[in-house]
Amino acid sequence: MAKNTQDPTCLPLQETIVHSNKTPRTIELVILAFLVSMLVYRGVLHKDQNHYIMWSLALICESWFTFIWILCVCIKWNQCSTKTYPDRLLKRVDEFEFPAVDVFATTADPILEPCILTMNTVLSLLAVDYPTDKLALYLSDDACSPVTFYSLVETTKFAKLWLPFCKKYNIQVRAPFRYFTSKSIQLEDNPLEFQHELKMIKNEYDNLCKKMELASDKKPFICDRDSDFVDFCDVNRSDHPAIIKVPCPTNRDLPQLIYISREKNSKHHHHYKAGAMNVLTRVSGVMTNAPLMLNVDCDMYANNPQVFFHAMCMVFDCKNDQDCGFYAFPQAFYDGLKDDPFGNQLDNYYYIDNGVASLQGPFYGGSNCFHRRKVIYGLSPHDNMETVGNIRSEDLHKVFGKSFELRESVAQILSRSNQNVEDRKSPSSLIEAATRVASCSYEYCTHWGKKVGWLYGSVTEDILTGISIHGRGWKSINCSTDPLAFLGCTPSTFPSSLAQQKRWANGVLEILFTDKNPLYLTIKGKLWFRQALAYYWICLWGPRSIVEICYASLPAYSILTGSHFLPRINEWAFIIHGGIFFIYNSYLLWESKRQGLPLRKWWNLQRMGRVTAMTAWFFGFLTMMLKLVGLSKPVFEITRKEYKSDYDNDGKSIGRFTYDKSPVIVPGVFILFINMTALINGVLKLLKVDYIEIWIEALELGLGEMFCSVLMLLCFWDFLKGLCGNGNYGIPTSTIWKSVVLALLFVPLSRTFA
Repeated sequence: MAKNTQDPTCLPLQETIVHSNKTPRTIELVILAFLVSMLVYRGVLHKDQNHYIMWSLALICESWFTFIWILCVCIKWNQCSTKTYPDRLLKRVDEFEFPAVDVFATTADPILEPCILTMNTVLSLLAVDYPTDKLALYLSDDACSPVTFYSLVETTKFAKLWLPFCKKYNIQVRAPFRYFTSKSIQLEDNPLEFQHELKMIKNEYDNLCKKMELASDKKPFICDRDSDFVDFCDVNRSDHPAIIKVPCPTNRDLPQLIYISREKNSKHHHHYKAGAMNVLTRVSGVMTNAPLMLNVDCDMYANNPQVFFHAMCMVFDCKNDQDCGFYAFPQAFYDGLKDDPFGNQLDNYYYIDNGVASLQGPFYGGSNCFHRRKVIYGLSPHDNMETVGNIRSEDLHKVFGKSFELRESVAQILSRSNQNVEDRKSPSSLIEAATRVASCSYEYCTHWGKKVGWLYGSVTEDILTGISIHGRGWKSINCSTDPLAFLGCTPSTFPSSLAQQKRWANGVLEILFTDKNPLYLTIKGKLWFRQALAYYWICLWGPRSIVEICYASLPAYSILTGSHFLPRINEWAFIIHGGIFFIYNSYLLWESKRQGLPLRKWWNLQRMGRVTAMTAWFFGFLTMMLKLVGLSKPVFEITRKEYKSDYDNDGKSIGRFTYDKSPVIVPGVFILFINMTALINGVLKLLKVDYIEIWIEALELGLGEMFCSVLMLLCFWDFLKGLCGNGNYGIPTSTIWKSVVLALLFVPLSRTFA
């Protein structure tokens, strides 16, 4: 494929950098030793306790924490990252040798996912540094919105100006909404020709934004029955035929651009994003059939114009063709709220990601990922390609469906006999064939969603599909570039952040109840044992919420009943619990400092870890349990993307917690109430004794339990402020009353079972 790539004297196109991990590893083992000592302490003194239930609950919770910590130690044992060298690639590989790439962008709601964000992602991907004739971009619109299609048509017109401008002046930020708000543009330092073109392009972009805003404000959107919009007339977004459009079929200066709205029917399950991805795979297989596929979320724009060349450095590595299934780029975010008040910018997973990279490779995160089409079609790394390439047409029919065009394209991929780009038919001439594979009934009696394509069975289809790929023996690679390859937006409100975390916790837990359970794939498949542990670490988010809530309730229970679940300050075992608290938090703070995170951000990540676990993860777990008993069905909740800030002009509302009537925060408010009650109860007891005896009474109350209650109060401090807030900044009365009822039940029950 590439010239001289196998020459040992050549410099590598990619390099795996192993990071020294001796000090972190030592600290993690020390913490593990303390945790085991704590369990021994619990076990030795278990029979001597009067409060058997409380002591047993503490033992169960601490055993769980030890188990989770063992998983973390195993995952983070080795640390590595991948560095690519696109400058070497361009000197070594001719342009005609680069493989074609089909790019998938998905959107499902023009309101929750504003068209201006989606179109900026489209523009940034069209403008990347890569041969134009080797790119095809498919936009999946699950809302079947005429506004989205109209925006795409207008964006195509603007792209004819934007792409030459970017290439001519080597613009690095190729999403217009980011480029035109960049502080790095200095007009006076550039030639007059550039200044003139920049102003012209800026005016055209402003006009594009106005057109999209006006179209979004028209309700309903007026469709001309004599135009390309006739298919959208009187359309029902949940019940409509497949619509496939090629906005600019004859322009060779742009990559191929295809709009898809798959068929929807109330009698057929559409399988959320996984179903949309499978339609994109089939339609692209019929139309362009590139051996590589990149999928991005609608808000994840290409921030590095050479991202495709970085990916090709990994693709052209001779070993990767046999053992690497997908190439991932990290999910990073622009304009994140200062200090990450909602804890949703994923900075706390940096060392986990580097640890997983040293195993079979990173998880598939649903975006920013280059897939090999043959891997998505179900191949394993050691399949005999000659045998696979000679699969009978009847067998392809059973696996991939009845479309002759699709079966032919699959055979080409499996036999590695892809057509040259010049020999391919125009996508506009294949719309009829593509429409057939986009029907909602096409997948019946095939392997789509079961063994082929994106898998069904979880609302986190990305993790499920990724574990299936790893389970067949494939590896994956994660590459972090400078500048970052892709940037997206995080949820900018507390409710939307919780909704996202709830869906994740529910979805990853669903995987444990499928045939893609990590343990099963380790025994029956080719999933590495430590990679399976990494998957368990993420799949157990939901059950962790139960343990977190129980352990957060123990301080209040102890204070209210006058009992102890922690050693008293004058006992030798106090060193164990105090040591765990001090070393663990110091270690996490040190890790944050190594990443360059400020102290405030570290604290926000710690407290929101507790808040998220006891709220969103708990309801994700609850949703899954209700599904198992047939009382609930999974719902794919779209995370709202923000284009323009809705904050007050004075900036005081940035990062403030807002609340809605969702019951998700009820467990958090409950934990706040019972710990507040316990603290007040403890202080009142201290006020009743003489000053001379106050320290004796304090020891009897338990300083450890009092400290833990204060810590819970600090973690849920924003909930406390929400109790006194107004409007969106106040916790709804219905939520408060539900939490009060639970707290009133907890207090007498605690004393009953004391």
